[in-house]
Amino acid sequence: MFVRKYRQGEEAALLDVFRSSVREIARHDYSPKQIEAWAPRDIALDAWAEQIRRLSPFVVDDQGVPIAYADIQDNGYIDHFFVSGHHQGRGAGRLLMTRIHETAVAHRIVALTADVSRTAQPFFERFGFSVVEQRMPRIRGVALPNAFMCKRLEIRFEAE
Repeated sequence: MFVRKYRQGEEAALLDVFRSSVREIARHDYSPKQIEAWAPRDIALDAWAEQIRRLSPFVVDDQGVPIAYADIQDNGYIDHFFVSGHHQGRGAGRLLMTRIHETAVAHRIVALTADVSRTAQPFFERFGFSVVEQRMPRIRGVALPNAFMCKRLEIRFEAE
């Protein structure tokens, strides 16, 4: 397994990772109605592909197959962070979080933030994130509780 940048053309594979993550892992913390609202079967691939291109995520590659992906935006916001339900607990999430931290330090980002599912909250806490606020956003009319989490980074600015 290794981390690399997303490659155009693998949007459908990342949609599979997303759906697998939500449907296999998050189902333990969310109702079937919440899961269907979050990861519906009828996601338009064109809109999904556009979103993935915009996010430009990192991908964990396992023998040529994407098994996880996550992004970090210029402001330190992590919009997507998903590991395939078939690959949970094998270190893909740790690899992604390490790459996100390295990227943040390289770009002098002082804080990482994310809207984190109930399922992913303990994972983010292990990496030093703290809950700022519990939220109840609605997706497709269904409430999906999550937490806005933040981690301050110690960035050392050296004299030029």
